[in-house]
Amino acid sequence: MMRMSNLQKIAQLFDPDNQRSKLEEGKKISKKHLINTLNYINFQDGTIFVNFKNLKYGNIISLQAKPKPCVGNNLDCYWVSKTGLSQKINLYKFINFILNDGMKLILVKPEVKKITEEGISFDLPEICYEVSSRKVKRHPCEGIKVEFIQNGVVFHGILLEFSAVSFSVKVSAEPPQSFQWVNPEHPVYVIFKNDQETLYSGECRIIRQTFNKKTRIFVLKPIKNNIIRFNPKEIRSSRHKLMPSPNVFFRHPFTNKMITLEVDDLSGSGFSVEEYYDSSVLLPGMIIPELYLEFANNFMIRCKVQVVYSNVYKTDEKRAFVKCGMAILDIDIQDQVKISSFLHQLTNRKSYVCNVVDLEALWKFFFESGFIYPEKYTFIHASKEKFKETYMKLYVQNPTIARHFIYQDKGIIYSHISMLRFYENTWLFHHHAANRSEFNRAGLVVLNQIGRYVNDFYRLYSTRMNFIICYFRPDNKFPNRVFGGFTKYLDNPKGCSHDIFAYLHFLRAFDQFDQKTFSGAWSLEKTQPDDLVELSGFYEYISGGLMLNALDLEPDMIDSDELSKEYQKLGFKRERHLFSLKRDGLLKAIFLVTISDVGLNMSSLTNCIHVIILDSEGLPHNILFSGLSQLSKYYEQDEIPILLYPVKDIEAKSISSDKIYNLWVLNVPVAGEHYLKYMEDLITHNKLE
Repeated sequence: MMRMSNLQKIAQLFDPDNQRSKLEEGKKISKKHLINTLNYINFQDGTIFVNFKNLKYGNIISLQAKPKPCVGNNLDCYWVSKTGLSQKINLYKFINFILNDGMKLILVKPEVKKITEEGISFDLPEICYEVSSRKVKRHPCEGIKVEFIQNGVVFHGILLEFSAVSFSVKVSAEPPQSFQWVNPEHPVYVIFKNDQETLYSGECRIIRQTFNKKTRIFVLKPIKNNIIRFNPKEIRSSRHKLMPSPNVFFRHPFTNKMITLEVDDLSGSGFSVEEYYDSSVLLPGMIIPELYLEFANNFMIRCKVQVVYSNVYKTDEKRAFVKCGMAILDIDIQDQVKISSFLHQLTNRKSYVCNVVDLEALWKFFFESGFIYPEKYTFIHASKEKFKETYMKLYVQNPTIARHFIYQDKGIIYSHISMLRFYENTWLFHHHAANRSEFNRAGLVVLNQIGRYVNDFYRLYSTRMNFIICYFRPDNKFPNRVFGGFTKYLDNPKGCSHDIFAYLHFLRAFDQFDQKTFSGAWSLEKTQPDDLVELSGFYEYISGGLMLNALDLEPDMIDSDELSKEYQKLGFKRERHLFSLKRDGLLKAIFLVTISDVGLNMSSLTNCIHVIILDSEGLPHNILFSGLSQLSKYYEQDEIPILLYPVKDIEAKSISSDKIYNLWVLNVPVAGEHYLKYMEDLITHNKLE
């Protein structure tokens, strides 16, 4: 026998022997509707509750029974578990049975035909009654574990029923725990989990409880109807109302039922949906591990989301509905491109994100815009076939490591910018170019595009975007105004910094230097974590910026090769090696050797050696170049690009450099929004001339 206290109270309230019976107050339900409901319960393998009254004591017991298919007046049911009722039937009187569909309770007073140990049979009445209607439908739950916490005490249990406004949990008290430790006047904190992850956590009020000693059922109501998942953005992702509107579908994490809802508005960082209040299933704080945005047949995007708010509204028909906001917690990086491309096209139909590019048109654009100028072409022309091969993979296959943004009209490209993930959590902005006659307009469009992309997705783990870097020459007015200007504007080296490098080409010549240089006091060896600790102290003293963080020159990143494996999987080359130049064990310089496909960056800034000199006075010119000579074996080309830091030490050594580069680093979580606001101001007030 299963005791159901709430149902027993209802059964007793509508007991015809009860002088205060309120049965006539219930809404009448026809036999036809009753039969259809019973057959639906059978189809769902559900149960009804059959109520009996003890003739001697007057108490009510409720037994669960499963209805068989019903066609006419007769209803046969079988007990869910053995009852022993047939042996003591004379002690009880049948009262009624109750159907519960989550929203309403239907009370039926049939004639009993037969009661056995296996089941019970009825003749159904012409009329039954809807005796209770919930404001919000409840759903039974399975497999959800609960941690019920108050003032440092943790009780464990399961989630029984769920609605969007309240839920019931069954928890156990394990000795020496006692339910006397639970203060019903104070909030409790609950955590819901499945076998893989946490699905919900939040503070709740205790609405009611049972009073068993070992296990209790608590009905809880969440205190908040919204949560703050991320720090609020001053510059929010652009939201769009779409026609036709996409749908979302997912399996509810608590009930495992399939849910389909219509999207109200959509942005790159989240969306909102609407549902009727009385059948709502979205609880603020709830995590949905796998949700699909469906734009059209076979055009779907999968993501992990969290419900962040739930607001109730009234319609003209007086039926309340709920608008719920969903924050995207993670989305596959290729799906980011799909949604971003879709939204950017809504804003400007000439704006493209990672589209399949006409490579002939792209190369023509690079030459006509002056991006590939004569001196640069002189450097790359010998490897032009390799450049073409690399760009075929980048712009046709659209790999996860690269993103490009193009403004084009009727097949003509007017501006371009791209970014490349070349360090574990760092993306490189590069190849910003625009047709000179369209520069002010088209050049800013793609710069705005890439900023919007960053703003939409940088918070997601799959994006791996803690830092953005950009190399630019200080005599190039546009990037100096944008990137250099922002560094000065922010005036916070932990939010945005730039460091100056000397750029030169080292001629690969093994016989130029004495190969025995590193057999005595001098050594060139693999960098150790302690070397990077010393480097950190040096860099903090002379700069205090973000270069080491962005270039993975931190002790815990010394052996990181996850990104190199991803490059290899995608058919690209990316190697990274760290070497320390020492004299008698004392660190003099660090060499960051990076090897990549020819053309991955047109200035070979991904296929070069960064040299950071810690002790300029103690590092002779010939020793430095002997080290470079030793490391030239990693490269195929005869001319190897070198970036030397700090510049003042290079100048002191009278080393001739080809040009100067600023390495600009943006800490996106700290200063990303400041950068976007700065760009908006420049564009709005036309300060980029």
